[in-house]
Amino acid sequence: MLRRGQVEHVRAERNLLAEVDSNCIVKLYCSFQDDEYLYLIMEYLPGGDMMTLLMRKDTLTEDEARFYVAETVLAVESIHKHNYIHRDIKPDNLLLDRCGHLRLSDFGLCKPLDCSTLQEQDFSVNTNNGAPSDERHVTPKRTQQEQLEHWQKNRRTLAYSTVGTPDYIAPEVLLKKGYGMECDWWSLGAIMYEMLVGYPPFYSDDPMSTCRKIVNWKSHLKFPEEAKLSPEAKDFISRLLCNVSQRLGSNGADEIKVHPFFNGIDWGKIYQMEAAFSPEVNDELDTQNFEKFDESDSHTHAPSRAGPWRKMLSSKDLNFVGYTYKNFEIVNDYQVPGMVKWLNGLAEKTIGLFKFRLFNVSPVSPVPKCQGE
Repeated sequence: MLRRGQVEHVRAERNLLAEVDSNCIVKLYCSFQDDEYLYLIMEYLPGGDMMTLLMRKDTLTEDEARFYVAETVLAVESIHKHNYIHRDIKPDNLLLDRCGHLRLSDFGLCKPLDCSTLQEQDFSVNTNNGAPSDERHVTPKRTQQEQLEHWQKNRRTLAYSTVGTPDYIAPEVLLKKGYGMECDWWSLGAIMYEMLVGYPPFYSDDPMSTCRKIVNWKSHLKFPEEAKLSPEAKDFISRLLCNVSQRLGSNGADEIKVHPFFNGIDWGKIYQMEAAFSPEVNDELDTQNFEKFDESDSHTHAPSRAGPWRKMLSSKDLNFVGYTYKNFEIVNDYQVPGMVKWLNGLAEKTIGLFKFRLFNVSPVSPVPKCQGE
């Protein structure tokens, strides 16, 4: 984290998770550190994530999209009320619980595209004699089905790359001209477009071309006729993928909630409703709803030197003083599946199994029945 300059990001994530108590975001059980790693012990949501759902279904119906966009609105609203901006909302960060309800995750430890060496003119699409200035970045003309197939072919690779994908990032964030909470509503518009069309609105063959399209969104935002979007859906997306000054949500989530696309949504009871998608979950630790990823390229690290023999704080430790946190109500609940094993010292084996920054434990027991069960 020190090497990557992510100290403030990891603190922001830990602080938000500890501060915000909402059924719209993933719960933090506790956080701690050793000599090598920072750990976030979080609830495990076996329903998968929106990325996997879209990869398996290609597109959602408008009713399904309406449900999940509405729950995302509530999740984003909950962090905005605590003066946090997510900045990296994407389908990978929208997790589903065992009942199919949505929770927002990944607050700060994102993998942004490195645009640090670029200037604003690098995003321009000036033409010479009607031809794009950089022929290498011209995306071939494709039908909706061809674009969908191309996106699906590359989606998984992009999701797990060290660079990440800029498809959902607002133009003001890319241009680094200063941004506010409105950037999260742009991301919501891009996600909803993908839900209904099958791929993000500015998808291109390479990330920099995508960035150019986002910054020049007026020329590139198009709705394929084959997608057959309703006028309300088109209008809602268009009022999110627009200039900051005109973007819905600039004055709070309430102006989003009254848009005609959400007619019939009971905002106060949506998390008590039957979800639009009911995942197959065999037990609390079922992983079938997540995409498998190859661990063969994972780097091996020397074993941690943490322990009672650690005599003094190093300079790097001072960056993380106060990082440790425990949600006493949850951690002291021995009915939480997996908690007793963890407290008995099996956490190290689990960390070795997952080999990524989130150490997941199962949700609070007894597991509540889903609506309609």
